[in-house]
Amino acid sequence: MKSILGRRRLSAATRRVIDDIFARLDYATLGAIYCHEGGNEFWKAKRGLCQRLGMAMATVLRRRLKAGGRSLYVGAGVAEIPLLAMETRERGRTVVACNLRSAEVRILNRACAGQPFRFEIRNAVTVRGSFDHLWLVSVLNDPECYPELSELSYGRANPATFDPRRFARERRQVLRLLDRCLRHLTRPGLVTTTTEEAHWIADWCAGREIPWHLERRRFPSPTVGDPICMMRIGK
Repeated sequence: MKSILGRRRLSAATRRVIDDIFARLDYATLGAIYCHEGGNEFWKAKRGLCQRLGMAMATVLRRRLKAGGRSLYVGAGVAEIPLLAMETRERGRTVVACNLRSAEVRILNRACAGQPFRFEIRNAVTVRGSFDHLWLVSVLNDPECYPELSELSYGRANPATFDPRRFARERRQVLRLLDRCLRHLTRPGLVTTTTEEAHWIADWCAGREIPWHLERRRFPSPTVGDPICMMRIGK
């Protein structure tokens, strides 16, 4: 994973835009949104890492996305800024960046003012139209949205307190989100996700007899830490 950190193939103009956006972000307010406590320390540690790894991931993704296509980002936030900048500025692509936290969206859009992309306060299941790339990173195992599912996925579930009814409800929500997103993915299409979430996508494909291929390469995630991977869906 370290091999991608030194590569800087984004244009100088795109790098300057990303630098400017990160410099304009309100980290004090973001700290309270991202963390129940210790938000300032979190962003002191993560700010530079988010930018560097985001740019490195954008470099990797740039080679895989065709010009003029469309991407859906589920749960897009600070870490996705370099990718959104790359897609719109260097590949002429349309991006739909969904985020359910209104306070975060306002901060992000202020910092990104004047750019060819915006974050939307929107549930990804409401997005219409097709897209050839789905960004679904650290969403299906989010401990805030799916606490029981997350605990089970990461092997931390306590059998004395685990709530199977709540888990069943969370599972239905995840399956609905996944189905709504993947049914609009053109084939062949690309899904950027994490190794933990790849199992959900593989199961969705298997149930519909859709071929898929999981790339072996893994990439570091700047915020949660789950390894990022890429899946090709359809022939």
